[in-house]
Parts: sequence; C-alpha cells; structure tokens
Amino acid sequence: MDFNLSEERSLLSATTDRFLQSAASAQKIIKGGGENLANDAGFWQEASELGLIEALLPVDAGGLGGDGLDLALIFELLGKHLVNAPFLSTAILGAMPLWLQDTQKFAALLSDVGAGKVKLALAISEADSRYDIQFAATEAKPVDTENYQLSGHKAVVLGAGDADQLVVSAKMAEGNGDIGLFLVDGKAQGLKIRSYQTIDAQLAGDIWLEDVPAVCISEKGSDIISQTAAAGALCLSAEAVGLMDVMKDATIEYVKTRKQFGRSIGSFQVIQHRLVDLLMEIEQTRSATMLAAAHLFSKPDMRDKHISAAKNLAGRIGKLVAEETIQLHGGIAMCWETDIAHYAKRLTMIDHYLGDSDYHLKQMMRLSA
Repeated sequence: MDFNLSEERSLLSATTDRFLQSAASAQKIIKGGGENLANDAGFWQEASELGLIEALLPVDAGGLGGDGLDLALIFELLGKHLVNAPFLSTAILGAMPLWLQDTQKFAALLSDVGAGKVKLALAISEADSRYDIQFAATEAKPVDTENYQLSGHKAVVLGAGDADQLVVSAKMAEGNGDIGLFLVDGKAQGLKIRSYQTIDAQLAGDIWLEDVPAVCISEKGSDIISQTAAAGALCLSAEAVGLMDVMKDATIEYVKTRKQFGRSIGSFQVIQHRLVDLLMEIEQTRSATMLAAAHLFSKPDMRDKHISAAKNLAGRIGKLVAEETIQLHGGIAMCWETDIAHYAKRLTMIDHYLGDSDYHLKQMMRLSA
C-alpha cells in the first residue's frame, strides 16, 4: 500500500503548514493569556481566504475536500501548531449535520461557513449524558411542519459563546423514539449562553433554552449524530498525533542539551529507550488514525470500530507522551513560559472530548466481538 500523499494533498499540507507557522503558535497562547486564536476574527478570515475551512467541507457542500484523509491531514497540522480556532466546532461538528441532511436546503449557510462569515456549534452534550451522544432531555415542541420550540439545557458546548448558529439535539415531543436536530440562531429569544474558556484554551459554553424558536434539520437525527461524532473523534485523534510529534521532537532536542554528570542526558541508554518507546507508540497511533480516516464513511459498525481504536490510542498514548515528555524535561515543563506545558494540557484534554480511552475501548471490544 502506498502511504505517500497525492500531489494535491502534499500541496495542501505544505500550504497549511506554512500559513499556520506564521499565524499561530504556542507563544500566542502564552502571551495572549488564552484569548489568542479562539476568537481572532483576523486569523479566521485569513484561514477562509486560504481555503482552509472549505478544505474540511465536501464538494457537494461548497467545499474542496471533506473526506477522512483531508480531515486527518489538516487536524494533524492544527495540533502541530497548537491552533485553538473553531475548526472542529464549526467546520466539522456544526457543518456536517447540515450537509449530511440536505446540501441544497442549507447551501447558503454552508457557503457562509466556508467563507468564514458564520461560525457554528454542535450542542448535544448534557449534564447527565456523559459520553452518550444519543441522550437528550431537551424537548422539541412543534409549531408547524418545520418550526419548533426547544426547552432544556446543554453543557460544555465547544464554540458556543462565539457561534452565530447552533445545531441542537432534542427529543421529539410526539415521541417517535428518535432524536431530532435543530438549527437555532445564536441570538434567539429565550436562549442563554454562559461562555467560558476550558483548561486547554478552547472556547466553550453552557446553554439554556426556554421555548427557543428553531428550524428542524432532521426529525430522525441519530445516524447523523453518530456520523458527526465519528468525524469529530477522528479529527481529535489526528490533532493528538500532531501534538505528540512536537512534544517528542522538543524532548529529543532538550535531552541533547541538558547535561548531567558531565554529559548530555540523551547519551544515557535508559533515556534513549524511553524515547524509542514513545516514538513507537506515536507511530502506532498515527497508523490507527490513518486507517480510521479511510473508514470514516464506511458502514457504521466498521466505521465506529476503527474510529474507537484510533481515539482509544490517542487518549491512552497521549497521556503517556504528556507524562514522559514532562518528566524528561523536568520541572520547567510545567511552567507556562514553555510550549510543552500547553501542548500537554491540550493533549490530555483531547481524551475527554467525544469519549475517553476507556469508553472507546469498550466500544471497540463490543464491535469486534
């Protein structure tokens, strides 16, 4: 099998890497006190002009790519440069339910998303849902065939505070046994959002809805939610690979210069063994993520098995890489003034989005039985 990138993807990778190198870095998170790129309108506009947002959307939705390999390639680079702009919440979690359901109906909105004019957020998690993406206590009451009123509470919604439109899951009042998906204006009457920053410098928010007007995306949204969550988990896994690569390389450089007992600590065999172990684990995660990317739009059981395998490794190996690289750096790695401290925080928190390593291990075992 040929694992080399096509000419088009090689060009996309090189262009994206150069842009992010100049526009984003861990130092902006350090110096900006967390305000950085999460709500930087200038950066978001530049990214849209480069076609970076459109590259995450399929051609039918007005994009330039949007398949699993495109998503994995871009999010690995976003991880490499520690970008916390809302690519995941807008272009993946927010936009995918729209184009999976009806690209024609939402063509204008998707075009604005690709142009960087509109930001989206997916509100499916609730206080009691844990990692059950199909759980919804929020209720939808019909007003007419397309319009509804939503009431309920959503928790830890990525990008909520900065979103122009929200995609919200809710149980149907008529009780058809499925979960509906609805589009809600970010400034709708009856909508209250408490925005905050997570420990890894992501913008998130809790949402309260009280008879909020909403347009129905789908009355039967379970399959759409599953496909969207799978894409989100893939993107997080790829981002983790990018983060781990940087942390591993930074640690190799550090042990070459840090001296103890009159020699660099990188010359000690036990340090070399630990770094080799890290390299092998990272490459295993990369391989699992590539395989998951190839199966993103396969049949649900096959898709979910490979996605869970990748996300389990990203969480488990991510924790190992964070611990080992911090230990090999010593106490300096815990200081905000160093890049690696921020990479470690993001890498650790990735495990808790869209299912942690234990959850995905159980899913993988169930689907492999």
